[in-house]
Parts: sequence; structure tokens; C-alpha cells
Amino acid sequence: MSFVNKHYISDTHFGHQRMLDMQPRPFTDIHDHDEWMVTCWNDVVGRDDIVFHLGDFAARLHETDRIRSLFSRLNGRKYLVIGNHDVDKKGALHPTLAALAWESRPEHGLRTKDGGHDLWLSHYAARTWPSSHHGSFHFYGHSHGRLPGVGRSRDVGVDVPDVDFTPRTFAYLTRGILETENLKMRATRGDVDAALAILDRAPDVEPDPGDEL
Repeated sequence: MSFVNKHYISDTHFGHQRMLDMQPRPFTDIHDHDEWMVTCWNDVVGRDDIVFHLGDFAARLHETDRIRSLFSRLNGRKYLVIGNHDVDKKGALHPTLAALAWESRPEHGLRTKDGGHDLWLSHYAARTWPSSHHGSFHFYGHSHGRLPGVGRSRDVGVDVPDVDFTPRTFAYLTRGILETENLKMRATRGDVDAALAILDRAPDVEPDPGDEL
């Protein structure tokens, strides 16, 4: 069996003409927009890979055949976390999306593991999430790159520059978070090392007032 990757993406808005102007998105028309994202998706996602889509999959959901055809062209085993554009007027999952061959029933939140870490997935950003106090991560969408994450959370929508309309892996998406944590840890350790060095120079006396701890 081939190695299986997990990928994450949000807010594709396939077929949503207004998105070209609202964000804006750099495409001349919605056909080019949709085809580019299909190409980006299939360039990185293998047939057996897993893709978690964090909501707002497509617009014009009444066009059942178009949505079904688009869905079938996208590689991978696909999971949907429900977004605000994925529901009908009563707030239920739209029948067109409900009829697609998702790997499991679409939910408003999903918990998984990746890279040895707990990971909470939802369409909307959270200030706290399951096991956040134990180092879990949180991916969200909806904000189109306008809402920075807190702690170990981040936006994985297609409009975020480093997502760039392409499903991304956990390692790719968390590298900036982990690099920031490492820099903070090194800075903290550096302060401690400086203090110890000062004390080592004169172990039997109080530190000189000029020494910065």
C-alpha cells in the first residue's frame, strides 16, 4: 500500500463568481478560477490521500450535476467540515453536498491526529479548542486570511498566501508556528544562560548591579 498523506484546505468557493471581486482572487473568470484549483488540488493529492475541506466548498449548489462532476474530478478521500455556505436556508447541510461521496458524514467539527499531534478542525476560528492546553493544533477557515491565529491555530483557506489555492499538509501548515515557538524557547533559554553566566563569574557575591539578568 502506498504512503497516504493528509491535506487541509478551506473556502474554495467553486463556482462563486462574486469571490473574484470580494477577495479579490486573481482570475479573469470563474471557469479559470475553478480549473486552476482543480489542477492545484490534483497536483499534490494522490488518489488514496486524505483531504479535509474546512467548509464553503462551492456556490450555486442547486446545480447538482455541476457540483457532482467537480467533486468527482478531485483526487483523494474527502472529508467535509461544514461551513456557512454549505447549508440550506434552514441551516441543514445542503442536499447536493449531502449526496456526495464524502468519506464520512460531514460535521461542524472534526478531531484527528497528524504528525503525532491532536488537531481540531472547524470552519470558524476558536480562541480555545479541545486539548489546546495540552499542545493540540487548530485549523480553521471562513476568514479568508483576515484573522490571524492564536497559539497553535491558523487559517487554512485558499486566500492565505502560503496556502495559495492548494491543499497543504500538516507539516507545511505548522512549520511557521513551530519555528516561532522554537525562537521563543531559544530566547528564553538565552536569558537563563546569560543569568547563569553572570552568577558563575562571582559565585560567592551578589551580582553586580550593572549585569543584566
